[in-house]
Amino acid sequence: MTMTRREVLTTIGVTAGTGAMYSAMASLGFAQESSYTGPVELTGDPGGQRVLVLGAGLAGMTAAMELRAAGYEVEILEYREKAGGRCWTLRGGDTYTELGGATQNVDFEDGNYFNPGPWRIPYNHYAILDYCRRLGVELQPFIQENHNAYLHRSDAFGGEPKRYREVASDFRGHVAELLAKATNSGALDEEVTEEDRTLLVEALRDYGALNDDNEYVQSEHVSEYRGYERWPGGGRDAEGVPSEPIDLETLLDSQLWRWLPDAETVHHQQAIFQPVGGMDMIAQAFEREVGDLITYNAKVVSLQQDESGVTAGYVDAQQPGEVTEVSADWCVCTIPFSILNQIEHNFSGTKAQAISTMYYAGGFKAGLEFRRRFWEEDEHIYGGITYTDLPIALISYPSSDYLSQGGGVLLGAYSWGASAYQFNAMQPDERTKWVVEYGSRIHPQYTEEFKTGVSVPWHKVPWVLGCYGIWQDKERDYEETVRLGEGERIALAGEHLSYLPAWQEGAILSALDAIQQLHARATQQP
Repeated sequence: MTMTRREVLTTIGVTAGTGAMYSAMASLGFAQESSYTGPVELTGDPGGQRVLVLGAGLAGMTAAMELRAAGYEVEILEYREKAGGRCWTLRGGDTYTELGGATQNVDFEDGNYFNPGPWRIPYNHYAILDYCRRLGVELQPFIQENHNAYLHRSDAFGGEPKRYREVASDFRGHVAELLAKATNSGALDEEVTEEDRTLLVEALRDYGALNDDNEYVQSEHVSEYRGYERWPGGGRDAEGVPSEPIDLETLLDSQLWRWLPDAETVHHQQAIFQPVGGMDMIAQAFEREVGDLITYNAKVVSLQQDESGVTAGYVDAQQPGEVTEVSADWCVCTIPFSILNQIEHNFSGTKAQAISTMYYAGGFKAGLEFRRRFWEEDEHIYGGITYTDLPIALISYPSSDYLSQGGGVLLGAYSWGASAYQFNAMQPDERTKWVVEYGSRIHPQYTEEFKTGVSVPWHKVPWVLGCYGIWQDKERDYEETVRLGEGERIALAGEHLSYLPAWQEGAILSALDAIQQLHARATQQP
């Protein structure tokens, strides 16, 4: 049985701790803290040289904005009718046509939205946070971990979901009890001194809510962490009734503990942010700065470079016809390799190999609008994520508009791998039907309260054909691909050329590195 990268990391985190998982993530290129230290400084006069930017995603617009500020003449070619790339939000009135021709008309209430792409901004993604500050993008907290959300497996507890706090508290308590007993029995005598042993047991008693006999058992104290059978109140018959912990064997067999480390990785620790009103508020802010430079509906079909400059050919993406050619002294190409590989180009060597072999992960997302916010009204869940082994993988509750009247939109599915491919093979109506059916096994209210939905399998998104780039041999080929080689005029950029794949931070950092290389070459600086 082959384990996914996520499952491997989760297992490492549970068995060896989050420190070990962070090391494993770093070795895989997933846990790099942002290297951003402040606004880029491009000194020296470029003398009116012209730069062509391909793609008006965040990488392309970052490059265009900074290059124009440095004195370059800049033009952007964008495949879509609007800017943003994967920084994308769907609202009521929007229409989206995927590869294969299926069209979805979004019918959400005013104010409701769905982010098919990025949906979170970690606190340590310094570059995108700085651009949000500079461009006036209002942010609000995104709730990643909610102890009142659910953990669910179809083969555990008869398919009944368990509150996150119950599983987290019981797992921590049982592990603390076992370690305290092992410590007191002398099993760790070679590992800790007598003084440290006393302190360790004391720490475990606090950490695991153990009693004076170092046992994790039903008690008022334990219920302060995992919740009560009957919650304490006021007035008559208001005394709380402690809840019964899940026994260790049952808890381990349930495997619900596999999701506990998800909020512990550095990109998922609070604080996490989201733009008020949808992720594309960031794209719109960039677009206000550089929109006058963008040619929309420009599908690039050729890209050539020589020692004197760059020439790109494009057609109208809506009505392909005659090819229009544009020339420049330099180019910043942010086109995903899944698309660039289909364009006539004259890259060679390692770059050509990377472009032709990069695989793109196939993620799937679905946004579901319901007539009322039953997760708040019935189950008291305000933001956060429920995890499940069902093909939908998770349910994320909106981190805004709490206690508001009317409907709301849930992220009803966010899956990868085989599950994403299964949804990919369906038509939109069928995908929505199954997302609702799976979700109703956790929230029975789905069936009655569902109003409308929209879904996006990323392998069917025409401008990227996948979610994010995966290197075949990153250790060997990465540095040579991101380097602007001698005699080259095209600097490559995007999330696929960063150690932060799938994150907007990676796209921006890659663009900043690309334009610094370009500027140094254009102004003949070391």
